[in-house]
This record gives sequence, C-alpha cells and structure tokens, in this order.
Amino acid sequence: MWYVSTRGNVQPVDFPTALLQGLAPDGGLYVPEKLPEIDTQAWNTATDFSGMSMRILTPWLASEIPETVLASILRQALNFPVPLVKVGNTWVLELFHGPTLSFKDFGARTMSRLMNHLVKDEPLTILVATSGDTGSAVADGFGNLPNLRVAVLYPKGQVSPTQEKQLIVRRTGVRAFAVNGTFDDCQAMVKELLVSPGGLRLSAANSINVGRLLPQMLYYYWAFAQGQWDSADVCVPCGNLGNLTAGVLSSLCGLPVRNFIAAHNANDGYPKFLAGNKSAFGESIRTLSNAMDVGCPSNFERLKFLLPEDQMRRMIQGSSCSDEDTLASIRRVHEETGYTADPHTAVALAAVRDRSAPVVVLSTAHPAKFPDIVERALGHAPASVPALTRLESMPTRVQPLEPTSDALRLKLESWN
Repeated sequence: MWYVSTRGNVQPVDFPTALLQGLAPDGGLYVPEKLPEIDTQAWNTATDFSGMSMRILTPWLASEIPETVLASILRQALNFPVPLVKVGNTWVLELFHGPTLSFKDFGARTMSRLMNHLVKDEPLTILVATSGDTGSAVADGFGNLPNLRVAVLYPKGQVSPTQEKQLIVRRTGVRAFAVNGTFDDCQAMVKELLVSPGGLRLSAANSINVGRLLPQMLYYYWAFAQGQWDSADVCVPCGNLGNLTAGVLSSLCGLPVRNFIAAHNANDGYPKFLAGNKSAFGESIRTLSNAMDVGCPSNFERLKFLLPEDQMRRMIQGSSCSDEDTLASIRRVHEETGYTADPHTAVALAAVRDRSAPVVVLSTAHPAKFPDIVERALGHAPASVPALTRLESMPTRVQPLEPTSDALRLKLESWN
C-alpha cells in the first residue's frame, strides 16, 4: 500500500518509509493513497483481539511486514484486555488496561515493535510531544528496544503528578524534557526538527505518525464485534484528533458507525469549526482533562484530507465541556451507576447524556491516574493500582528545556 502526504508535494511512499519518517518531507501527514477493503468477517465474528487485529491490519501493510512478524508483534503488544461494559444506558469501551493505563498503549506498543523490526543499522531517535498520556505510553513501549531511543517533551507543570511520574521514571534509551511552554510548543518543536533534521536521524511517535493511527483503529472494530450492533454512535474524547481520525478511517473502510461525537473540553476549536467557525483554533487552555488540552490539533489536517467539509459535518458532531461540567459528570455517573470515570471519559459521558442507545464511549484513561480530580468530584480518591504504586520507589530523570527547536537540537546532538 502507498501513503501520500496531505500536502501533495512528495511522491507516494510505502508503509515502512511513512512509519520511519513520521512526518512527510513537505510537512504534511501521511494518509493512505487508497483505502483497503476490510471484509466484515474480519471483525464481526471475532472472539480474539490479536487475531482480529491481524486480519484488520494485514490489508493496510500488504506484504511490507511479513505475516509471521506482524502476528508476533500484535501478540506481544496487545496482550491486555479490552472490555466493553454497560454504564447505565451507555456502552463504555475501556482502553486503559495496558501497562501505562491509557489508550495510548495500543499505538505506542505496536508502533515501537514495528519500528524496531525495520531499523537495522544506526539507532533511530523518536520524538514525542505529550499533554499527558502519550509520553508515558511511548516511553514504556519504546524503552529498552535496541535500535530506538526516545525524547519525550511535556509542558512543565501541565500534567498530573501521576502522569509526570510515569514520564520521568528512568528507562534505558529514554530521556524526558520538561518544556517551559505549552503542549502546542512541544508539538511545534517536534515538527520543526522532523522537517529540518540536519544530521539527526529522527521520527515521531505522536499521532502525526500514521503508524500510531492504524493500531488505534482496532478497538473500534472490537467494540462492534462485542456489541453486535447494526449501527451505533461512537463518542471520542478528543485532543489532537488522532483517536477520532482512527475511527473515521475505520468507518470509511465499512465499520457501521452512525455518527461520531467529538467530545472536547474548553479547547473547543474543532466543535466550533464543525458549527461553521473556520478560524476557531487558538492557544491551548489548561483544564482538568489535560491530555485533551490541544489548541491546534495536528490531525485536523488529516480529517480535512479524508473528508469534504460537508461530509465531515454530517459524520461528526462536536461538543465541549467545562471543568465544572466534567466534575459534575464524574459525580452524576458514579451516583447513578457506581462507575468511576476519569476526567477525559467524563467529558465524553457528558456529551452523550441524553442520547438514545446504542452509543459507545471510548474510555481513554484509568481514573486512578487522576486521584485528586476524582476526589474533588466524589469526596474520595479511587483505589490505586499496582502499576502506579510501583512508581513511588522508582528512580526518575528529567531535564528542563526552553520551547525552541534549537534548544532541543542541542540536547539531541549531545546525547551519547
């Protein structure tokens, strides 16, 4: 399969090239030149997640990754449960049972193993900007792999204490940088270096990399395999719009999604765009659902490439939620059902409160990662989990960094 840039100024490339480059040389994002046909039988009778994943991804990767290699990668990477649970009248797909307790484990763990398989000579440095969960998933997924090293950039003081601890735990081949700026600054630094790498050999692990999106399609199919609906709405907590883009790709390949609901916090540029305001994007705003604090989402460019505006507005409905509404959503859902939602999932649950079934909410992070916020809503913190308890005794390492690509370049050039 061939992949093309959203900006159309470079020749099509194969999947390994798109994966290892991360960003196209013209600054665009890679998208498939032609969408593959996914047989309904590949997913609607599935009882095994890794087996279903193999059937879904094979058409996307064609002969570029040997089937035996891909099967092994998927078994190793996606070795955790993905339950669909009923919460009141809503179905919730829990995507937080991986090692770092967020949905980012799907993309990061699969992508890291694909990259490690393809990189055979000099090591590749992976850049990742994070507003919360991406960095820890990438650090965990890529750490200790022989051909890769990772630089994680996060906005200083703008992630939860638990998220920061996950980011800065010492891992072989991983360095964390606390950037004196916003997530948008971190993302801009990564993009600038990818377009002008100089002598550095770089790629990206954000959802600007198509290799992150393909594994994220898989749980959409899994939800429908478990739910067995003729059609359903899917509500996605949104930040950089990568998760939503993965769902749109699944839908364009035949998954019977009736509508997507793009659930945002106060960073509501995309819902405003869907409502007709084409200049709604701006600087990011800090909220309780910090992993969604993205002012200028990169994957908006992909969505515009994949969907004409009128089709996008028919397929996707936007919503936004204040911090007060987020806390109220956590409280309401717990009082009505006993279910504890993290703040990102709570934003999505607020968006579908009055919708008729079937509707599926993607639950993107474990509530134990946000004990202070859950305690504000409920009066008590959620029970901790072993994956987080172990962090308390682990050594950490973090370096300060100014929000410029030159500052990052100097750090990478001095990395021995």
